[in-house]
Amino acid sequence: MGSRSYHLGILTILILSSTVVVTCVGHSQSHDKKRNIVPLFVLGDSIFDPGNNNYINTIGKANYSPYGQTFFKHPTGRFSDGRIIPDFIAEFAKLPLIPPYLQPGNHEFRYGVNFASAGSGVMPEINQGMTIDLQTQLRYFKNVSGELRQRLGETEAKALLSRAVYLFSAGSNDYVFPFTINSTVLRTYSHQEYVGLVIGNISSVIQEIYKLGGRKFGFLNLWPLACVPYMRVIEVDKNGACFDQITPYIQLHNRAISKLLHKLQYELHGFKYSSIDFYSFLKERMDHPSKYGFKEGMVACCGSGPYRGVLSCGGKRGVKEYELCENPSENLFFDSGHLTDRAYHQFSVQAWSGRDPSFIAPYNLKSLFEFN
Repeated sequence: MGSRSYHLGILTILILSSTVVVTCVGHSQSHDKKRNIVPLFVLGDSIFDPGNNNYINTIGKANYSPYGQTFFKHPTGRFSDGRIIPDFIAEFAKLPLIPPYLQPGNHEFRYGVNFASAGSGVMPEINQGMTIDLQTQLRYFKNVSGELRQRLGETEAKALLSRAVYLFSAGSNDYVFPFTINSTVLRTYSHQEYVGLVIGNISSVIQEIYKLGGRKFGFLNLWPLACVPYMRVIEVDKNGACFDQITPYIQLHNRAISKLLHKLQYELHGFKYSSIDFYSFLKERMDHPSKYGFKEGMVACCGSGPYRGVLSCGGKRGVKEYELCENPSENLFFDSGHLTDRAYHQFSVQAWSGRDPSFIAPYNLKSLFEFN
């Protein structure tokens, strides 16, 4: 396979995805009040997408085999062999699986809803026309907020939105996409200026949700993107070194998002947050897989080319041939840029109830769900 195929695979990874179909059971208002349900609203990219991309015109879908093979026993649209992080968090919070916003017939929002879209950027020009950017996800949330107010009344809807937890995974594609298409945008700005644009957009979305009643926010920081299989393919001529050109952006972004959340805690009355170190979690398992029960931390289970770093899993993105490992739970990565069910479960357990302040601070997600 030539380098042209590798780069095709790398480009198409940017249109990332994930899904699950779920039927929410309706309850009476009094029963909901009695249970004091804390909804989960999810925004972001392929790490969190439960299948919104199944309902838009994009190549960024994962609704075909072998995705979903281990848990659901059929493809759901998630970029994993099984569940993704919001699925586990919903389970821990005793919620039903949170459905994609675009799922037809999905009108029950009192348990929350998932707006995430694979390939999504914080900046609207990222993968424009092929994904649901963060500003559009915010617009969808405003639609849901309006519907809840119509159905429940202003007081109950506001109480529900204030109890809810808002979980974010956003920013990765804003740095990956310009590199993989050799965009001039990163040469237009300094590292600090470009990161500032991304963080500024995230800040505006948080504050818009806050205005509508949101008070409790969970944020994953950006992972070590330079060393995931699909980025290492770019450096295949350098013996698979990590793509270190992206690392300064990731490091700046992670420091900046931490500062932003700390600042908003003091500026916005009642604002609480959980900042979760996805970077260290993943880097540790990439470097020492056996310590965490994995046999392979750097090579994907499903894909082709070096490190299975070409996003050809399933053979529907321009490269038909692909390899598939026998037991996905032995790998950290399922495909060229997404984790296995087992890896997502390990992360979710720590994000839910971890107490190490170097990993999660100032609150874990369980605490956010417990706050009134």
